[in-house]
Order: sequence, then structure tokens, then C-alpha cells
Amino acid sequence: MTSISSERAAGQSLAPAYIMALGTFAIGTEGFMIVPLLPKMGEDLSLPVSALGSLVTVFTLTLAITSPLLTILFGRVDRKRLLVLTMAAFALANLVAWASQGYWGIFSARVLLAMAAGLYTPNANALMGALVVPEKRGRALAILNGGLTIAIAIGLPIGSLVGNALGWRVTFLGVAALSIIAVVALVAKLPRTDGTEMHVASVSERLAIVKRPQVFRELVVIFFWALGTYSVWTYIAPYLSQVDGLGPNGISAIVSVWGIGAAIGIVLGGTLNDLMGARPVVAASLTLAVSVFLSLIFFARFLTPDQAIVPTVIAIAFWGIAIWAFYPAQIATLIQVGQPAVPIAVSLSTSFMYLGFAVGSAIGSVVLSRGGVGDLGITGVIGEGIALLIATYASARIRQPRSVT
Repeated sequence: MTSISSERAAGQSLAPAYIMALGTFAIGTEGFMIVPLLPKMGEDLSLPVSALGSLVTVFTLTLAITSPLLTILFGRVDRKRLLVLTMAAFALANLVAWASQGYWGIFSARVLLAMAAGLYTPNANALMGALVVPEKRGRALAILNGGLTIAIAIGLPIGSLVGNALGWRVTFLGVAALSIIAVVALVAKLPRTDGTEMHVASVSERLAIVKRPQVFRELVVIFFWALGTYSVWTYIAPYLSQVDGLGPNGISAIVSVWGIGAAIGIVLGGTLNDLMGARPVVAASLTLAVSVFLSLIFFARFLTPDQAIVPTVIAIAFWGIAIWAFYPAQIATLIQVGQPAVPIAVSLSTSFMYLGFAVGSAIGSVVLSRGGVGDLGITGVIGEGIALLIATYASARIRQPRSVT
């Protein structure tokens, strides 16, 4: 009786979610902080920013491809041990990036970082199902993935400020320290649970879900949403420098505005989803995103730096809100159409999102090298516009009554 009571009490605790959120915070900080530091990295490495965009592309593409494969490969490993080893590898990869003196050393480190991040996050989410009672799982998952939100709102601007003040390599050292703290917390406080208790979807099971038309449409919406925003976000630093005449400190400040907007967007998107349903929130978010990218095109072509600075700050704040208000509502839509294989559908969303990030950053690099910062908004408009069209079509398909035969 005592054992049962203690197990139930452990299941009622949200402590494991907070512990694992340390890892998602470190991962989120590392994943986003490199973008505003690309100009400084370019100066040190004597490379154009458009070429350094490949450091973003390789991270996102590697994560998209390896995350499901590594999750399957290590599916029978004890989850606590796996999370500890994965976060330790993440810390080591950050140290490699910090110590690297050339492009290829950082490139290799970004590959290792992506593999570690892609293995940590889905397994941490899966472990929640074994450690927390069903009635608290939603809150626990929100806390766990809230580490990413906090990383965008706090870790990103701090990383940008520190990187511009002390050098971009110091940011990798800082994330390595965060990762080591996460490792210590995981070892000391996370309960051990046998990995064999949790089913890991096979490749065939994942492909079967992707082949379902409703699920595939929603995943494609996520892909184009990610493509549109990352084609611009990856090169936001040169945009702010050329269009608004901002230096490193100004860029860091604007990045902070985007991060605060993103945090507001995630909360707002989840709240409005509960009040209005997912479809209106998705449509409104994507429409606002298209409007923001159109405004960025206008600022670049028709305004002087002095004229552009205030409207750019406002537009970037709304950009953060729009892009991240979309995400919880779209995941809610995916949960709706993904029944009864919701865990697989949601895990696939991560791969489609990072694949979109990778393609978007690659397209943005081409646009920047051949056109200029003024053309970056065009790719954002196209990406978010396609996502909006597919989401509208998918919504109409769901509303159509099935024919009775």
C-alpha cells in the first residue's frame, strides 16, 4: 500500500517537467541565438552572412532527418539514461563550437548539436507519459516545452547581447554551462523509468500517418509556415543593419522585441484556441504574418533608415506574435485530425517544422546573395501565403459533409 501511494504521489508531481525543461531551455537558446550573431561570425571568419546561413540550415535539416530515426534506434534505452547522455553530448558539442577556430569545426558542432537536440526533446515528451498521471500530463507537457518559450523570450536576447559584447564564441560556452546544469539536475532529481514501458513508433507507423490526407495537409501547413518565417528570420541581422542602420546593440534590442512577441504569441494562441477553436486562430495568425512580411518589403524599398526604425520595431513585434500564436493552434488541429495516433502525428510535426526551417534558411541565403535584404520579405509572403491557402482548403474539406451512399 505504501509503495502504491508513493508511486501515485510521484505521478502527481510536476517536478520532472521542470527538470527536463532545463534541457529544452538550453536547446532553444542555442537553436535561436546564432541568427543575430551571424554578422559578427562573418567578420571573424571572413565569410559572407549568406554563406554562414548554412550553419542554420545544417542544424535544422539534421534535426529534421535524424530525430525520428534516432528516436527509433534508441527506443529501448532507459529514458533517464538517454536524456542524461543526450544532454551531455549537447554540452560537449557546444564546447566544440566554442573551441573551433574555423567554419568546418562549427559546422561539425552544429551537426552534433542537432542530433542531440532531436533525440532529447521527443524522448523527454515521451517520458512525461510515464512519470505524470494523465490528468496532469497537459500541464506537464506545457511546462516541459515552455523551456523553448522561455529560451525565445529570454535566452535569445541574452545570447545576442552577450555574443555582441563578449564575442560570439562565449554564447556557445554559456549554453554548454546551461547544459551541464541540466545534466546534473537530470542525474540527481529525475526518476528512473524503464524505457520498455513506452512504445516508440516504427518507420512504417510514421509513414502510415503521413499518408493520411488530413494529417498530411496539416503537416504541410507547418512546413510552409516554418519555411516562410525562417527564410527571413535567419537573415534578420543584415536586414536590420541595412534597412534601419542598426549596430549590434540595436539588433540585439530588436531581437528581444521579437522574443517577447513570440512569448506573447504562444500564450495568446493557446488561449484563443480554447476560446475560438484552432481554425480561426491559424487563419488570423498566417494572415497577420503575410501582412508583416509585406510591410518589411515596403520599409526596405521606400523608407530611409530614420523613417523605417519605428515601424520596423512594431512589425517585428507583431511578427513574433503572429508566428508563434499559430503554433499551439496548429498543433491542436493536428491533434484533432491525428486521432487515434496523436503522439506520432505530433512528433512528425517537429520534423516537418525543422525541415521547413532548413529549406527556408537555404532559400533566404540564395535571395540574400542574389537579390538583397529588401527581397527577403517576398519569401516570407510566399511561404505564409501557401500555408494560409492550404489551411483554408483543409478547413473547408473538414466542414464539408460526407456524402451518404
